[in-house]
Amino acid sequence: MWRQPKTVWSVAFACVIAFMGIGLVDPILKPIADDLGASASQVSLLFTSYMAVMGVAMLGTGWVSSRAGAKRTLLLGLFIIILGAGLAGTQDGVTGIVAFRALWGLGNALFIATALATIVNAARGSVGQAIILYEAALGVGIATGPLLGGWLGAHSWRYPFFGVSALMVIAFVAVIATLPATPPTGQHTSITAPFKALSHRGLLTVGITALLYNFGFFTLLAFTPFPLALGAHEVGLIFFGWGLLLAFTSVVVAPRLQRRFGTLPGMVGALLGFAVILAVMAVGTDSKAVLATCVILAGGFLGVNNTLITETVMKVAPVERGVASAAYSFVRFGGGAIAPWLAGKLGERSVHLPFWVGAGAVVLSVAVLLTARSLIDATDETLAEAHSSVEEEELEAEAMTVGDA
Repeated sequence: MWRQPKTVWSVAFACVIAFMGIGLVDPILKPIADDLGASASQVSLLFTSYMAVMGVAMLGTGWVSSRAGAKRTLLLGLFIIILGAGLAGTQDGVTGIVAFRALWGLGNALFIATALATIVNAARGSVGQAIILYEAALGVGIATGPLLGGWLGAHSWRYPFFGVSALMVIAFVAVIATLPATPPTGQHTSITAPFKALSHRGLLTVGITALLYNFGFFTLLAFTPFPLALGAHEVGLIFFGWGLLLAFTSVVVAPRLQRRFGTLPGMVGALLGFAVILAVMAVGTDSKAVLATCVILAGGFLGVNNTLITETVMKVAPVERGVASAAYSFVRFGGGAIAPWLAGKLGERSVHLPFWVGAGAVVLSVAVLLTARSLIDATDETLAEAHSSVEEEELEAEAMTVGDA
């Protein structure tokens, strides 16, 4: 799995930088609110605008990449992120930051959807192994984002934005230097292809599951820094621990759980575990130690779920991988964009309420997921048959080698 062409490593490195943007603003949410005199719900719009634009823009990523080619699409996305992140750091009001976070989301949409398809298509090994590499990049990016945000944010809330912009310049150069030219295939993807893909019951069900689970995910991400009431550096370290555990379980634990129990039981267990974590946070919101511990532990469940649900999306629908990724991301990010703002609004009434709502949404996601049991189980059966065929071929090759000797 780790013997990959430089194309895969180049795109994976750029993914790490791109995913830093998700957790980067966590440590500086409260400093921004304090410095600019904004409420929790107003500052949470940094997540909402980012996610909403990213979700809607996902619908057009296949249309763009099929005409411009994967490399140009990746570079366009990176260039837009460089602009969005850099200009966000120059603003003197929440409205301006929110607007340029939206631009940042547009760049992320072009980059992320194309990057996932590029890694899956270019990587050696199975689709599952390629997705583990992608999730590893996601985990490392999410882990280092809060750490970088906390370190730079301790000096000024503007510095993390400038930092991401600078790192994206490095990623931009790396993609130019290492990714070979990828001209358009000639098969243009329709702008309506993601909508048509959602007519497939399995893909739509998994997308709605992710939408509901995102309510819990972004409650944790966007609201927890406010009741924690710690400095940017401390919040960054807590979410760094969360990201490290997420990266570890997505790469190491998720594949083992999948082999031992199956994809559906693995996702259900991870989601229910995350719901319990959110419920504990709802009860113990007044304790910084409880919140910090639960944030870190939540990373373990989220890492397992992220890997298994992404692999399921790539396999459950009979459509091109780029189209499946775009359709799934549209539902997941577009619908889930309301969660950060809603968490902020609920938190203004009661600091316990956002966590209860998040836990309820995650439990509901399990109920939705179980309606697609037969479709998900079928992907496991196909995977088992493929593994069995490979093992038989290896045994036959070994027997022929021994016979020749």
